[in-house]
Amino acid sequence: MESTAEKVQEVVDKVKNVAIANNKPKGEKKVKKAKEASSDRPLELSPSPEYIESRIQLFEKLKAEYDAEVAAKPREDITISLPDGNVRLGKSWETSPADIARGISKSLFEKTVIALVDGQLWDLERPLEGSCRLELLDFNHPEGKKVFWHSSAHVLGESCEKRFGCHLTYGPPTDEGFFYDMAIPDGEPVKAEDLKPLETLAQKAIKEKQKFERLEVSKENLLEMFKYSKYKQHFIETKVPDGEKTTVYRNGPLIDLCVGPHVPHTGRITAFKVMKNSASYWQGDANSDSLQRIYGVSFPDKKLMTEHLAMLEEAAKRDHRKIGKEQELFFFHELSPGSCFFLPHGARIYNVLMEFLREEYWARGYEEVMTPNMYNTKLWETSGHWQNYQENMFAFDVEKDKFGLKPMNCPGHCLLFAHRERSYRELPWRVADFGVLHRNEFSGALTGLTRVRRFQQDDSHIFCTEEQVKSEIHGLFDFLKKVYGLLGFTFKLKLSTRPEEKYVGDIETWNKAEAQLQEALEEFTAKGNSQWELNPGDGAFYGPKIDITISDALKRDHQCATIQLDFQLPQRFKLEYQTGEAPKKAEDGAGEEHHYKRPVMIHRAIYGSFERFIGILTEHFAGKWPFWLSPRQIMIIPVMVGASDYCLEVQKMFRAKGMHVDVDLSGNTMNKKIRAAQLQQYNYIFVLGAQEKESRAINMRNRDDPSSQQRGEVVPLDEALEKFCKLKSERRLENKL
Repeated sequence: MESTAEKVQEVVDKVKNVAIANNKPKGEKKVKKAKEASSDRPLELSPSPEYIESRIQLFEKLKAEYDAEVAAKPREDITISLPDGNVRLGKSWETSPADIARGISKSLFEKTVIALVDGQLWDLERPLEGSCRLELLDFNHPEGKKVFWHSSAHVLGESCEKRFGCHLTYGPPTDEGFFYDMAIPDGEPVKAEDLKPLETLAQKAIKEKQKFERLEVSKENLLEMFKYSKYKQHFIETKVPDGEKTTVYRNGPLIDLCVGPHVPHTGRITAFKVMKNSASYWQGDANSDSLQRIYGVSFPDKKLMTEHLAMLEEAAKRDHRKIGKEQELFFFHELSPGSCFFLPHGARIYNVLMEFLREEYWARGYEEVMTPNMYNTKLWETSGHWQNYQENMFAFDVEKDKFGLKPMNCPGHCLLFAHRERSYRELPWRVADFGVLHRNEFSGALTGLTRVRRFQQDDSHIFCTEEQVKSEIHGLFDFLKKVYGLLGFTFKLKLSTRPEEKYVGDIETWNKAEAQLQEALEEFTAKGNSQWELNPGDGAFYGPKIDITISDALKRDHQCATIQLDFQLPQRFKLEYQTGEAPKKAEDGAGEEHHYKRPVMIHRAIYGSFERFIGILTEHFAGKWPFWLSPRQIMIIPVMVGASDYCLEVQKMFRAKGMHVDVDLSGNTMNKKIRAAQLQQYNYIFVLGAQEKESRAINMRNRDDPSSQQRGEVVPLDEALEKFCKLKSERRLENKL
């Protein structure tokens, strides 16, 4: 038998072969591209802003003092251990990761972005301070990519200071590149015609191969260095404790607060592009200063930039908002921001996805429940959500009490468990809930189906004993493989551990929960399944979690599923079950006492929210839905009026088997009807005339089979009905009988 991995790869390859037809209507005129608007603004300010020179003077003074300190450090022999087991010799405060890379090969040094020293990210040219373990990371490594794009953000920041004389605020790497937020004097906005000049300035900085220089600076000197910017002053005052230091990085004239690390110099950035601009708010607060945000992307290879831009072009064609409108799946309205209206065809997809899960729930021993949409805030205070999640909830007064719409189902499910006494014989108890949830997302963050305020999840909670945790986690891994494999997704696993600040419960309980998840992950991956990695500090406030990232047809990653092990909520809600141990006599001698223990609670979702998952699926399939999931499965077109009754009979037969079948009885020509059905992405088109009517057959055209478009395959009606029922029930990804 084929391995699961081979089957999944076969499915992925089939999905990738789905192409979007680039059909241009006949007679469409070519529109000349408008000449790019020019700007009256000079390429860069002259003279440059005063703060740049004063900032450099203080930096150079402090850097000279630091260099003198390092020069005075004793040089001691150190050993540098590499991942392949080799050990290199060096000198403390002298040998750098770059020296080790160059010693191995010039090509290795040139492709290395950043170093990992004893698990800590480290600048390539920064001297090592003692014996250590060393890893060299390139652009393909997630951390290497982040560093590369972070360094590119500094190049963008330098260009923005030169052009606008702005005050930079925040410039992080993102999943798709980087951006920089800034306040421009007099609140002036960035315009489209500013983007190309910014690229020109960035290319100049790149050509200069400006070194990234790291320097630790005291809080007092930081306040002096950035006295011109209230934004940097805020970061320094709130993030740097009195008497402590933090780092700044310099490249060319730019000096910025930054923990780093960075690439060795700007020349490492071979391809650089400014993508777009938008407005933003200081710290994301709509009541605070309005800022300008500029986005960019960069690569160490021009070929990668070309591939990226081609992927963006394809992604634009697949945009779920575009396809959703074209296929009449859903829409949004200003009177209910972030709440989707699913039209009939969109609701078909929604319901089929839900039906599939219900079948799996039945087979896997889940029980579906329904719970209230609003609760008194006392519930959220007990669970800890009110203290940690209040700003993301819709709260309101009911008579004299405060209530809130539920943003998640877990506290309500704790009430379900607690409403009567439970026995160990009932465990594991797997509870599923498709209830409506609401989260108060910022209006500026709402994006199609991927970020909404009203949604439904394939939410489930498993109450079990500690001894049952491992088998339940393995059962969830099997569930993941079934669902994602069916849809053509591969997936990766991350163990997210206790946050440093916001968390509930004691550390010992957290450590216990994390150890059980890690053990289950190691056993799962040992069987040749997806590898897992550690994601420190990114757990939920009530427990560690396994985040599952799926990869779509364009190789983009999406985090949908989650598995969270929770020892906290059972404690907060005082959940318990009878262990079945022999009862003991009560201390007062009156009656017997039973033994009770707390259950473990496992939070689980696979789709995540239906809304977001449908958005991902729309782009994954490029709107060409597999038959079982398709809202438009079959279009029947009569060749002549005399065949209309046969078309309606065939429609009735197929609809009786649960298929979405339409008949086009309009006055359009047959060719126009066929073309319209093709544009609407019907999986199959039946063209029926006198011959088909007489022989009780169908002539069918397969959307994904070009050879069937001129003259379709003729199949007896009963045989066709049987084959289509099988295609639907087997939930095949390939559109083939």
